[in-house]
Amino acid sequence: MLAIKVLTVNIHKGFTALNRQYMLPELREAVRSVAADVVFLQEVTGSNTRHAALTSRFAHEPHYEYLADSIWTQYAYGRNSVYTHGHHGNAVLSKFPIVHFQNRDVSVSQLERRGLLHCVLNIPLLQTPLHVICVHFNLLSWHRSKQLMQLCTFVREVVPPLAPLIVAGDFNDWEERACAVLRNDAHLTEIFVSQQGRAARTFPARLPILRLDRIYVRNVVSHSPIHLPPTPWRHLSDHAPLAATIELN
Repeated sequence: MLAIKVLTVNIHKGFTALNRQYMLPELREAVRSVAADVVFLQEVTGSNTRHAALTSRFAHEPHYEYLADSIWTQYAYGRNSVYTHGHHGNAVLSKFPIVHFQNRDVSVSQLERRGLLHCVLNIPLLQTPLHVICVHFNLLSWHRSKQLMQLCTFVREVVPPLAPLIVAGDFNDWEERACAVLRNDAHLTEIFVSQQGRAARTFPARLPILRLDRIYVRNVVSHSPIHLPPTPWRHLSDHAPLAATIELN
């Protein structure tokens, strides 16, 4: 068996809530401090000439590369939202080889472009590759319902039934409906719900009330949440992060 640590966080394009302050350098240090093997990121800037012109500390390389640096030698990026001055999307950083990745468009509205970033990781000592999917869903309830169905269909299409699977990210599921759907239609278990009875509060980061972010697993040996301190995370983004330890066989 092998225990890995995972982290998921919506980094809000490197800015604090309401875009008041650019915090990507501090965010990089916080992400490093968790020492996760696999990191799921949402709202990751690939390019933004407007922010670069206005922010002196702006990281000019793609932000997933800036965050990965020399710690996570493997990374994948799924471009979702494209505009005249740049683009952003989801990213996965990995200490293990990413042997394949794809980004599935699950957009329901032109105003909110969303994708499922799927990566296949080759982990030494494990016979079966690990599948991971980074998720960011819409704000409207009926949009999320459609995207949950698309996620379940995607899992059935691309993930072998017995392969270990981790699905993590920002589900925007303030109504807490996703767990039942994903349990029944994709056999996914949410780690914090399993251990604590309810999903973790992650939004807004300064005083979390809503349970928007999740870590789901399937075909793993065991799993347990990691409780991260509010400092410094409450000052780095509008979402608090989630972390967990997952045992694979």
